[in-house]
Amino acid sequence: MKPYWLLALLAPLFMALEVAMDLAQPRLLQTIVDTGLPTGDLRLVLHTGYLMLGVGFVGLLGGVACGIFATISGLRFGADIRGSLFRRVQSLSFGNLERLETGRLITRLTNDIDQVQESAQMFMRILVRAPLLVIGSLIMAVLTDPQLSLLLLAISPLLVLTLVIVSRRGHVLFLAVQDRLDRLNVVLQENLAGVRVVKAFVREAHERHRFAQRNEDLVAQTVRASVLVASVMPIMMLLVNLGVVGVIWFGGWQVQAGRTHVGQLLAFINYLLQMLSSLMMVGMLVTRVAQADASAERILEVLEADPEVLDRPDTRPPAGAGGRVEFDQVEFSYDGEEAEPVLRGVSFVAEPGQTVALLGATGSGKSTLAHLLPRFFDVTGGRVLLDGVDVRELLQDDLRREVAIVLQDTILFSGTIRDNLRYGRPEATDDEVRQAARQAQAHDFIMALPEGYEATLGQRGVNLSGGQKQRLAIARALVCHPAVLILDDCTSAVDAATEARLLQALNEATPQCTRLVVAQRIGSVLTADQILVLEDGVIAAAGTHQELLATSPVYREIVRSQLDEGEVADVG
Repeated sequence: MKPYWLLALLAPLFMALEVAMDLAQPRLLQTIVDTGLPTGDLRLVLHTGYLMLGVGFVGLLGGVACGIFATISGLRFGADIRGSLFRRVQSLSFGNLERLETGRLITRLTNDIDQVQESAQMFMRILVRAPLLVIGSLIMAVLTDPQLSLLLLAISPLLVLTLVIVSRRGHVLFLAVQDRLDRLNVVLQENLAGVRVVKAFVREAHERHRFAQRNEDLVAQTVRASVLVASVMPIMMLLVNLGVVGVIWFGGWQVQAGRTHVGQLLAFINYLLQMLSSLMMVGMLVTRVAQADASAERILEVLEADPEVLDRPDTRPPAGAGGRVEFDQVEFSYDGEEAEPVLRGVSFVAEPGQTVALLGATGSGKSTLAHLLPRFFDVTGGRVLLDGVDVRELLQDDLRREVAIVLQDTILFSGTIRDNLRYGRPEATDDEVRQAARQAQAHDFIMALPEGYEATLGQRGVNLSGGQKQRLAIARALVCHPAVLILDDCTSAVDAATEARLLQALNEATPQCTRLVVAQRIGSVLTADQILVLEDGVIAAAGTHQELLATSPVYREIVRSQLDEGEVADVG
């Protein structure tokens, strides 16, 4: 709230004005009942009545001003937290994001921040109003009738005990509610992202059942929390009514005995009701605070998360745009050095302009190896070097300007095709965008669209085929003019003829660019300068296509699994 300290200060000040006006009303009522009415002084009654109206109007202005300033500062406070949380998410590494999960992050960015924001607004209103009214009403009640004030000592401890119990129990319950909401959002996000798979396998009923289970879990946990919230008001009302009954009982005896006036008793009851109603507001606020506290804890979990991949303080600029890549005895495991390694002792060199293909069975470590060069993950052993410099000594932004990667999962953003192609380099000219599209074999189908490069893509490029999306992703990488281009099995949805033209165009158009090609199909690697065959995280064989056909049983087995004998002879 520090940037909005003035608004945050004005809100309580105006609330204090409203409270002062509220505290003045019972005394003015006492004047009318005890002085004006018994003596028949109509002038005093009217004067005091007008004064009560004026006091009420001033209190109204104070309350409205407090609400305006509290709302503005609270909304800006929430927007700042949302922005900070989003920036933190953007700074996290792949490992952090995989553990936090998309659905859970969405809950934190929306519902959790809303809870904290609303509580901040309530703090500046109710948390100021309630204590001031409690203290002010208590002081005025004692001044009005010290003897009746002793009744407050019997009620107050019970009210405070109720609030303490609700606060402690509420935090646990609302934390569980937010966790159930996380689980529901994860199911929803998975279902919406994979809706085509769901329909293709006729699993709508299964998904409805899975969603219903998470939904029922959320409802059940919310009911438990709501029962606690719902029980607060009746308990507080019971204690308040007991207090009122006690005051009327003992106050009535005192009025009958002549020790207290009727107006004095009415004023005392008003102060008692103000004090007890303020404590009831505190009770309501306690449940909201417990809810917001649980949400704040979850927000802080993300804000305080340290990215697994960090820039070192002694970073240096890239050595140049040569594009020489070297893996030196690289080892990597996803769960730290003590876990089973995914890559073990991987060493190879890709000279500038060369094409190095990574081939192997699913799970052999091909994509993991490709992700180490742009530092999506850091190696747990060995080194990855770009132009002779350990990539950990480079700023991540500088490194990723030199290394462009086209991932397996093609992600396009809503907007025009031109905007998507310029995503990595917004300043790219139209000629550069078109040239990259031609190299990626995307220009023809783009121009076939009614709006060409200005055609608007749906969410995740839903209005394009899989092969078209992959070619756009490749063009997007080429627009960046990288020193190293990584193609992580990104032509799986492209037909063989188009893939052949694409690879040929890349070789001709980017002769100085080093290319790492992760592939499943033999046709994608035949012309590579070097083919690395990975098996169980190690390089089982390395060489050109001809060399591997002659020396590597593993490679020959891969070739024979995809080609018949005639085709093997042709490519051999």
